[in-house]
Amino acid sequence: MNPARPKILVVDDTRANLVAMHHLLADSGAELVEANSGNEALALCLDHHFALILLDVNMPDMDGFEVASLLGEAEQLKDTPIIFVTAAYADDLNKLKGYHSGAVDYIAKPINDAILRSKVRVFLDLYNARMQLEQAMGELAERNRQLKVEIDERERIEAQVRHQATHDMLTGLPNRVLFHERLSTALDTCRDSADRFALALLDIDGFKGVNDTWGHPAGDALLKAIAGRLRSHVREHDTIARLGGDEFALVVAEIGDEAALLARCQELCGMLGRPYALQGPHGAFLAHVSASIGIAVSDNECDDEQLIQAADRALYKAKADGKNRCVLGPPDAG
Repeated sequence: MNPARPKILVVDDTRANLVAMHHLLADSGAELVEANSGNEALALCLDHHFALILLDVNMPDMDGFEVASLLGEAEQLKDTPIIFVTAAYADDLNKLKGYHSGAVDYIAKPINDAILRSKVRVFLDLYNARMQLEQAMGELAERNRQLKVEIDERERIEAQVRHQATHDMLTGLPNRVLFHERLSTALDTCRDSADRFALALLDIDGFKGVNDTWGHPAGDALLKAIAGRLRSHVREHDTIARLGGDEFALVVAEIGDEAALLARCQELCGMLGRPYALQGPHGAFLAHVSASIGIAVSDNECDDEQLIQAADRALYKAKADGKNRCVLGPPDAG
């Protein structure tokens, strides 16, 4: 896209001077805008963005010094370069006054054509360079914005992929991969600090009957409801995971004594044993299931497989003893 032509404001109360200036700058490559008074110049500056202002000093009502001072007070106009055009060029006091008012240069009357064109060309080149820089900075800022959007989207997708790789698609709970990771971390912490933790393995009693009677969608809904109850029961430093089917695991941190641990797991059994209001193919129904829980407490000697096997043996005993109960077994049980 071609940039718009720069604009030059020529301010002079004498029509002949405006015509002469227009003739001299016709081939400057800029669009010339004329004003014949200070007030008109100020009004035009509010509606246009000028690359340069050629300002006559000696004007009635409002002279060039006043116009320049007022322009310098406006935030959006204070950086617009002003060249004073005056017959008083040789007067050092007027020059000093002009610079204090905001002028960047002087051109003496009668105007020397070559000097005028040369100075105008310098300021137009500076303006064009500034506009190109601003455009480049704007394009860079837009590219950086787009790049940030792309990076954020890539990070979102990567986080989603990581989550999907470590979480169960149906319930949203950590899956077997993340469970083993958390279990290994808990064992490392246990070895370093001697703080014990527990592993509880859960089987849902009666899940197959719900699945067979009401269909797989109802079974999936039941698993989601069970996961919701488990999630609400888990403390911040615990981990609840779905290992597959109707099998869940709970890594319990900061267990305290074994009596408190067993009481907590029995409370979990009671919570999971409450009826579940679900929708089946023929309408709403209540699903009645329970949970069998096998628990093993860590020590400094056991590894993850030993702990899992101990919890699994305790779970087997809970199911063999009639289900809907908790059994606590040692990690080194044979």
